[in-house]
Amino acid sequence: MTGGFYAIGSMYVDEPKITHAFQTGEGVSWGDHSACLFCGTEKFFRPGYQASLVSEWLPSLDGVIDKLEAGAKVADVGCGHGASTLVMAKAFPKSSFIGFDFHEPSVNRANELASDSGLANVRFDVAAAKNFPGTDYDLIAFFDCLHDMGDPVGVAAHTLEALRPDGTMMLVEPFAHDELKDNLNPIGRMFYSFSTMVCTPASISQEVGLALGAQAGEKRLSEVAAEAGFSQFRRATETPFNLVLEAKP
Repeated sequence: MTGGFYAIGSMYVDEPKITHAFQTGEGVSWGDHSACLFCGTEKFFRPGYQASLVSEWLPSLDGVIDKLEAGAKVADVGCGHGASTLVMAKAFPKSSFIGFDFHEPSVNRANELASDSGLANVRFDVAAAKNFPGTDYDLIAFFDCLHDMGDPVGVAAHTLEALRPDGTMMLVEPFAHDELKDNLNPIGRMFYSFSTMVCTPASISQEVGLALGAQAGEKRLSEVAAEAGFSQFRRATETPFNLVLEAKP
């Protein structure tokens, strides 16, 4: 929860920027927020990844664990400081992992952490989600970030092109029901607050600016995947805080 309070602190620091965004409709880019948001996000999400990613979330995906154990090619898009990428790289030494993020300071921090970890099967590069390099990925993952992107349909379409024919797109998104009235609970209210201050302004600041927000829900996200060209989409598993969604070509 310490990381959560760092992130909350960043919203108070950035309130004038958000006020300006409301007045102008310009949005606020992720990189223009207080640095407390970046370290706070890592600290808040990392324990969940350590507890559930390898033991529950990846096994819920069709055939992915077997590929990772044998040696898969994996991209973690919107990786931030690389917490999710490093958890996977440590668990599956035969696979190769690359994390992409458009925020260069976060990528630099992720490479520092990778160096400290001593893992030889992971690296991080600066790249936008709509044009990250590489093809024939077995798994392309988005951890709590697709809803922040300006053009999630375009991102998903590029992901489809970068995957192998039997590959998997994994979306980890904040838990949300499909109807507003069903999200008016303590967790949903918290996510709506973060979405107003961080996620939606970030999307609006980019091209298209679809502004899905942190409470998009499974139905809306499935529409994004279908519009991008994916033929299969399902909820693989869930927690009180996360939806784990699987899309296949």
